[in-house]
Amino acid sequence: MFFLRILLGICILYHFHDLHVSSCEDICEDPPVFSPSHLVVRHGDPTSATCTVCKEQCHNKLIGLEKSLGSESTKGTTITWKVEKLTEWDTSALCFYNYNNSKQCCTELPVTVYHPPVRVSLRFMNGSGPLIVNHTYTLQCTVEDVAPVNSLIVSFYKGDTQLAQSKFHSEDKKPMTKAATHDINPSREDNGAQYWCEARLELGPEGPEHPPVVESENITSTVHYMPYQDRSSHSDPVIVTNGYPFHLNCSAKGNPSPTYDWTFPSSVSHVSNSSNFTVNSATFAHGGQYICTVFNDLGVLHVEFNVQVQVDYIPIIIGVVVAVIVLIALIFIIWFIQYYKHNKTGHYKVMGVIPFRSRHCEVPLKA
Repeated sequence: MFFLRILLGICILYHFHDLHVSSCEDICEDPPVFSPSHLVVRHGDPTSATCTVCKEQCHNKLIGLEKSLGSESTKGTTITWKVEKLTEWDTSALCFYNYNNSKQCCTELPVTVYHPPVRVSLRFMNGSGPLIVNHTYTLQCTVEDVAPVNSLIVSFYKGDTQLAQSKFHSEDKKPMTKAATHDINPSREDNGAQYWCEARLELGPEGPEHPPVVESENITSTVHYMPYQDRSSHSDPVIVTNGYPFHLNCSAKGNPSPTYDWTFPSSVSHVSNSSNFTVNSATFAHGGQYICTVFNDLGVLHVEFNVQVQVDYIPIIIGVVVAVIVLIALIFIIWFIQYYKHNKTGHYKVMGVIPFRSRHCEVPLKA
């Protein structure tokens, strides 16, 4: 008889279990309250929650907790649920009590089971060779064995700059491998740039203080581009003084490194494959148009120099200045001599300068 009562009680419990699933009231005056209200648990970790079934409405009524794993303990109207090792991906708990002719008031405890990515990798889908400037390339970030996917955010970076973010929408609770893509259009400045991606699980305020983040390794980009110069074109003529040296420089940047070839005026017999051309002493034969051709596999750059050789006027100017000084000095000397003779020595008569003795006449003596 005792065992029949136990069997009847178990049947009644199962009956109410089935009943509450189909007739759980959405709105109750005194609903059960879970603490915490949402569980976020790493797969394989322990967890627990407490349900305060009611404040007043459930006294002396059937109360219970539905769960798929773990154990429960009841103290008055408080039910504690404990799981030593959470290994199910899709689980929850339901706290309820019966009232008003088998109606049930219940509250579900949502449980999020997460698993950080096992590995995050980044690659160029277009190949592993160098990038060509102004071509489009696709970065693919692959996140392996992550759950839940609907909490996953994949971010693409170039250095410290975030390029894009991708989110996923899936109801699957089990770990999955997902891939996100982002298109880039590299420029010359991107040569040597570091690209990388990260996978982050945004699990909300109930999740861990520091959200799980896994980063990929860096990819260093090699960008090929045609030669170019930072400075403006050489449209102004290059003025060179006859007899003086001059230097022409057509250095350019390019990847791969550019090659140089010069075209000289017909009167100049030189050959050069350097970015610089130097003449130690210019003559009038060095005047004319110089063309420096810079090229690599991506393109060609032409740099033109119009060299004009002019007369060296400095010696002429110095000679004129010296001649003028000498002429002025001569004029001054002549003037000084004339002035000195006129004002310092004066005018003299020879008779007044040379003394003459007076003539004496003999006077006869009187007898």
